[in-house]
Amino acid sequence: MDMINSGDTAWVLVSSALVLLMTPGLAFFYGGMVRRKNVLSILMQCFIAICVLSLQWVLFGYSLAFGPGNPFIGGLGWLGLNGVGLEPNPDYAATIPHQAFMIFQGMFAIITPALIIGAFAERMKFAAYLLFIVLWATLVYDPICHMVWAVGGWVRGMGALDFAGGTVVHINAGIAALVAALVIGKRYGYDNKPTPLHNLPFTVLGAALLWFGWFGFNAGSALGAGALATNAFVTTNTAAAAAGLSWAIIEWLKSGKPTMFGVATGVVAGLVAVTPAAGFVTAMGALVIGLTVSIVCFFAVSFLKPKLGYDDSLDAFGVHGIGGIWGALMTGVFATTTVNSAGANGLIYGNPALVFIQLKAVAITVVYSAVMTFIILKVIDMIVGVRAGYEDEMMGLDLADHHERAYTILE
Repeated sequence: MDMINSGDTAWVLVSSALVLLMTPGLAFFYGGMVRRKNVLSILMQCFIAICVLSLQWVLFGYSLAFGPGNPFIGGLGWLGLNGVGLEPNPDYAATIPHQAFMIFQGMFAIITPALIIGAFAERMKFAAYLLFIVLWATLVYDPICHMVWAVGGWVRGMGALDFAGGTVVHINAGIAALVAALVIGKRYGYDNKPTPLHNLPFTVLGAALLWFGWFGFNAGSALGAGALATNAFVTTNTAAAAAGLSWAIIEWLKSGKPTMFGVATGVVAGLVAVTPAAGFVTAMGALVIGLTVSIVCFFAVSFLKPKLGYDDSLDAFGVHGIGGIWGALMTGVFATTTVNSAGANGLIYGNPALVFIQLKAVAITVVYSAVMTFIILKVIDMIVGVRAGYEDEMMGLDLADHHERAYTILE
């Protein structure tokens, strides 16, 4: 207990609360984008994820993700937090209680499956959703987390860098989102009926809460209140600001008017892209990452999705999947040991091999997430059926699944 640092512990606990806030922030970010008849279903899916996955993590998820095991998955030695006490675990964080590290990581385990909601919004049964998040967290998130972050993990052993979840969170969820959109199919009327955002201020509020919470997400991943957390804080804000501005400029050049929705989307894309890099790159590296990720994600959302015709309702793949891949690769370009001696130098610091290591980590995550997500969805479809019926979808999932209306006064 003498090794515990109160400042580090306070920062990690505050960061855990900030990351928790991101899931309700995501609820508003996504909730504003759907039609009014589905807004409560989005809020419900995000809030129930907090309830269900908090318990999954404490019961067995943390043990599978970080517990001693093999290079691919942890064992059950920490089942029910057995052996996860209030003393530090020097394998992960030497100056904070083990349970502080556990609960901080638990907040990541909650929001990652929730990100996938953006792909199947307005058309998945609630019962199927509950099964999906538990199975996906257990069979996809926990193994990827173990491989990338756990001591002895396969991808970690390759030397891949992921400071706060570029592969573990964003690529993982983004690829799952694309698979879900393809398996479940398009919303009825998607090809010939517009689905405008029903409440843009909700989306802006959600983006603001995500930006705020992301400082805990990235700077908290330093696991201490010091220089590394400061660097991650600065790079996080720099990339977000650069991406929001560059998205606005792209829209301005393309259509003659920048939009609030575009800026909010750009900010989130910047936050996604800097996540794997935040503790390994300088502020100037983060600025370049932010400026360029908007170009890549704008192309994915505005050109790739219409061209291929898939219905990724709220662009979970276009922003998190594509942005996460870009950020992981750019980490291989801009990483420098002058920021973090535990990292590695990237391409512009004389080590092009890091780019290939990052590419390998991306490929492993893409393949594993895609295959397992497909299997999980097909199994759930056989058990309870994944997609809501036609009448329920037309009525809206707020009434069909929850017998509630978000708005009692109709225009």
